[in-house]
Order: sequence, then structure tokens, then C-alpha cells
Amino acid sequence: MTEDLRALLDTLTPLPAKAAAYATDTYVLESVDQARRAGVDPAGFARTHSLLLLKPDAIVARAVEPTLDWLDTAGFRVVGAYRVPVDRHLARALWYFAWNIASPERRRLADLLVDISDALVLVLRGEDGELPVPVRLTEAKGPTDPRKRQPGELRHLLGRHSYLLNLVHTPDDPADVLRELSIYFGEVTRAAVLRGPEVDAPTRARLLAERLYEATPARGFDRVEALARLCADLGIDPAGVRSDQDCARLLYAAWERGDALDPWASIVLGSHVLPMRGGSGGQVLPPVAANDWLEARP
Repeated sequence: MTEDLRALLDTLTPLPAKAAAYATDTYVLESVDQARRAGVDPAGFARTHSLLLLKPDAIVARAVEPTLDWLDTAGFRVVGAYRVPVDRHLARALWYFAWNIASPERRRLADLLVDISDALVLVLRGEDGELPVPVRLTEAKGPTDPRKRQPGELRHLLGRHSYLLNLVHTPDDPADVLRELSIYFGEVTRAAVLRGPEVDAPTRARLLAERLYEATPARGFDRVEALARLCADLGIDPAGVRSDQDCARLLYAAWERGDALDPWASIVLGSHVLPMRGGSGGQVLPPVAANDWLEARP
């Protein structure tokens, strides 16, 4: 199975290191095996479909409806919508091949974030062209770095919040679609996704968003407001906390003491003032760009 899977993956990613790593990845194995048992070509499915994760910060930001409108305009059809519980393990599974360069502070903030809300996963369909659907979607979504986002991109539309609070995630290439399919969904739900479109999936997405909103208060993304809330929690004057270093020291000290802090305010402030990158503990797979895919094709 490993050699056969490696040959398949070589057609679904331009990165040989990714194909090698995914050839023994349990999530990829599960998706490919189930697709084949269901009579679905895993390569064809992964080229014509993608997934879009609206993270807990997207739920707080009330970003589902703008995302659905953008997808419709951009030519990506929503064919499935699912509410997905998130926890620290799902985050580590999704970003397993990149999380080892995340700083301890970023991992701590991400662990706070996954406790804020469940997430919404959209299954998307498009036409297979020069670029597969997941590659086109990732390019159109925009980069993680807020400074590099451009008008017309989804992340630019949703707001320039921070490197960590980027609201949405998509698989980079078709190989990632197969892997993430089994991270988000168990066997029964995967079978439904593989069978084909849900009836009126966009309407279902909006209904699921309403339920998520009911359970999750809307909050602001302004760091000044976040600092004021944390200072109120700690009983200190925010006028004495001015620089990024002051804000970072406030968080470090409160965490060291075990003080009770508002989680959302901690995430917002920390995303602006704490380091996001740390040391590498092993192999890191780089992101895939459209040019990587085009240059790698025969």
C-alpha cells in the first residue's frame, strides 16, 4: 500500500518530502482506502474539492456569511457544511508538519482559542483546471501574514487581525485535502462527503452558523480593548502598560502566577505582542504556492 500511495501522492503535491511523509500518514491512508472502497477516485476527488475551516476566531468575528458570499462570487460551490468540535489535538493534527516551529506562546494561545467555540468546516467543489481547486482556493484566500494580504482575497475581506487570528484555513494542495478529510471527519461523515453534495449546503452552513453564534459571544479584536479587559481582571492601571514588552510581561507574569484571565482578551493581546515562531524540532513541510504546482507539472 505504501508504494502505491506514494505514487498517488506524487501526482497530488509538488513536494517530494510531503509525498514521502504522507505515504505513511494514518489520516491519508484512511481517506484513500475509504474512497477506493466507495468507488471514488481519491485523486479526482482531491483535485476537484477542497475544505475550508472557519476557526473559532471566525465564529467570534461573525465571519461565516461574508465567507459564503465570497465563495459564491469566487466560483467555489459549497457542497457540504459540518459543525466540528475542536481541541488541542485537532490543532496539532492539522499543523503537525509546521507546528514544530511554532513558539510555546503561540501554542498556548492556540490552545486557548480552540476552547472558545466549535468550528465550521465547508466542503467545496470546483472545476479541475490548470490548477486544482485546493491550490486555487488557497491562493485566493490570501496569506497568513496580514501585511501581505491584498484586496479581493478572503482574509483581506474578513479583516486584518493578526498572524494568529487569521479566521480561516484551507489545505494547500490535493494531498492535504485527503489528509484533512480524515482529521475533521469520522468514517460515517467522510462517507457522506464522498457520496456527493448535500441538499442546499449553503443554507445548512448559515443555520449552523446561527447555532454557533448563539453559543459564542461576539468579541472585538482591538488590542487596546483586550489590554483594558486584562488589566481589569488583574486590578491594575492600563496606563502603566504601554509597550509590547510591557504587555508581554503582563501575560507572562499572570500565567506564571496562575491568575484567572479572560481567554479571548489574552488571545487578542498575545497575538500582537508574543513571539509566533520558535525552534524547529524536526521536519517542516513548506507551504505550497501555485507556481510550485505549475513548475512541477509535466
